[in-house]
Formats: sequence, C-alpha cells, structure tokens
Amino acid sequence: MEYVVIGVVVTVLLVGVAVFLVVPGRRQDQSETDTTGRPGVDHSPGVDDDTTPPVEQRRRSVSDVPLPDTDIDDAVLDEMVSVPVERPEPAEGRLVRLRSRLAKSQSTLGRGLLSLLSRDRLDDDTWEEIEDTLLSADLGVEPTQELVERLRTRARVESLADAEQARSILREELVALVGADMDRRVRTDRHVSENRPAVVLVVGVNGTGKTTTVGKLARVLVAEDRDVVLAAADTFRAAAVDQLTTWGERVGVPTVRGDEGADPASVAFDAVKTGIESEADVVLVDTAGRLQTKANLMDELGKIKRVIERHGPVDEVLLVLDATTGQNGMAQARVFGEVVDVTGIVLTKLDGTAKGGIVVAVQRELGVPVKMVGLGEGADDLAPFDAEEFVDGLLE
Repeated sequence: MEYVVIGVVVTVLLVGVAVFLVVPGRRQDQSETDTTGRPGVDHSPGVDDDTTPPVEQRRRSVSDVPLPDTDIDDAVLDEMVSVPVERPEPAEGRLVRLRSRLAKSQSTLGRGLLSLLSRDRLDDDTWEEIEDTLLSADLGVEPTQELVERLRTRARVESLADAEQARSILREELVALVGADMDRRVRTDRHVSENRPAVVLVVGVNGTGKTTTVGKLARVLVAEDRDVVLAAADTFRAAAVDQLTTWGERVGVPTVRGDEGADPASVAFDAVKTGIESEADVVLVDTAGRLQTKANLMDELGKIKRVIERHGPVDEVLLVLDATTGQNGMAQARVFGEVVDVTGIVLTKLDGTAKGGIVVAVQRELGVPVKMVGLGEGADDLAPFDAEEFVDGLLE
C-alpha cells in the first residue's frame, strides 16, 4: 500500500511540472500573435506596421539578423539597400535648352541694337548710341570700334531699315566677333600611349563658382562615360573640400583630399598619381581662390602646376570668371594669364547679366576661347560654349 501511495504522489508531481513548463510557452506564443492572428507583429506605441522604415533603420535590421552560411556579407547587403548614384544628362544640346534664359537676361543688348539699326536714318547720333550700348555690355573699346565700323560699312551698301535684314547682318558680325572658328574643346582625352589621365587645372578667385564648376564639369564628363578623379587642392577651406567631395559622391567619382592646411601641390600630385594607378580618363584639380593682390598665393598656384607636371604636362588650365563682375573680371584674367598658361575660360552666371560682351572682351585679353558657360543654379546647367547659339540667344 505504501508503494501505491508513493507512485500516486510521484505521478502528480510529474504532471505538475509538465503543466508548469508547457503553459508559459503557450502564453509566449499568444503574446507573439496580434489580434488578427499574424505572428510576430510589434504593436508597441508609435509603431505602424504599414510604414516602411527609413534606409538607415532597414540597414540596422538587416545587420541584426543572423546570416545563413552563404557568401553574402553585411557589405553586400548594405550595397543592396544603398541609393544608386545619379546619372547626369548629356552635355550635348544644353546650350540650346538654356538659351531662353540667356535671351531673357540679354534682351536689352540684342533688342536695343536691333532697334537702333532698324531706324529709317542712321545718323551720327544713332551710331554713338550703338557704340554706347556695346560698351555698356562690356564688349570692350577695341572690339566695339571694330564692330561699329563694320556695321557702318555694310550700312552704306545694304539696307538696314528692314528689321530682318538688320538682324541678319548684326548676327553675322557678332558671330565673327565672338569667333565661331575658335577651338573650344576641353581636352580631356586620356593619354593612352603614356598610360596617364588628362589633367585639368581649374583656377579663379573665391566667389566665382570655381568649386561648383569643377563638380559640374565632373558631371559633364561622367555623362560622356569618362572615369574621373577629383583633387580637392583648396586645402585652406574645409567647406570647399567637403563641397567637392559631395559633388563627386553624387556621381560616383572619388575625391583625393588632404588634411586641412595641407600642401595643395602635394594633394594635386597624389590625385594625378591616383588617376594613373586607377587608369582614370581625367583628373580635375580644384585650387584655392587666388586674389590677384597676393603674390605669394599666385606663386603657389605656379608651384601646383609645376608639381603636377612631374607626371606629365597639364592638358587644360581653365580660368573661372564671374560674368557679372565686368572689368574686375578682366583684371583677374590678366593676372592669371601672367602666372599660368590659361588655355580656356569658363564664364559663370552668364544668365544673370546683360553684359554678354565680356565673352569677346576676355577672349581678346587672354587670346584663348571661352569653352564653357554657366547658365543657372542647377547641377547640369554648365554647357559647352557655342558662338552661334550664344549670339542667337542675344538676339531673341
């Protein structure tokens, strides 16, 4: 009898232990099921199960999940959820698209000239007004005198009273003055035989939009399927370095940068070396804004160019000028032309001025062509310069 009692007690104890172990598990299962019967949904305050979490939150959740025994790792998963780089629009036809902006800002010059030339009688007073209009547009004294003389000569044998005839003649003379036959290509072809990239040095004073121009030029080249390396050689302005790096990241272009205050020539040298090692097509070098009154900084600019040339000649030295600065921009152009061999000009903010004559004036001053123009604040508002499109914009 005693053995029977002991057996019953043991059985009861075993059943109790089993119930104790099973019930909490069932409670846990129930807690992990929402009111609709869907398992695993968190209904904590402030959490909406219909809202997609931001990229950063998704990355953290992915990295927290134990991965299966595969070749996929965190880096690959991060790449899978990362935002793709931008694909810039092709540079071809940009000036045509942006011509309307140019026409709006230049209407005073173009329409003013056409109005004067279409008068029934072109007397001396009218020619003086034409000359004043051209001078006020920063065309420059010598180019203005040349254009007025050519127009007066043609007026003697051709009728300018007809508006269409006057426009046709003025267009021909302006295109000739701007220089439709000038080589405006930016030399960015890789030197295959020498196994090195083309090097473009971008110079100009602060405030002209130089760093932005470098970033926009990188977009132009990426749109042409070029491999680009950026050099942040404006080492004295951390903001400029960060700005250029951001421009590069947007289109998947690497930026070589040094510590704040590092030797700019060293950064430029390392960037070209990186371009050689990575077999890039082009290296774009952004430099610090050089005030023409600071001779030591101008000497430093010459040093950057000399150090780069240890790898090979610099293909382009582009001078960035603000089209709204007028004659002050001309003074800058003269000084830069004395320090480095400027090969081309980039005019920014050309859409914000009625002084389109600076295109002719600066070309005359340096003997090199305007190669690109900025016609807006957009990322793709840098366009190759075309003399005929420019003149058409003036006369619309």
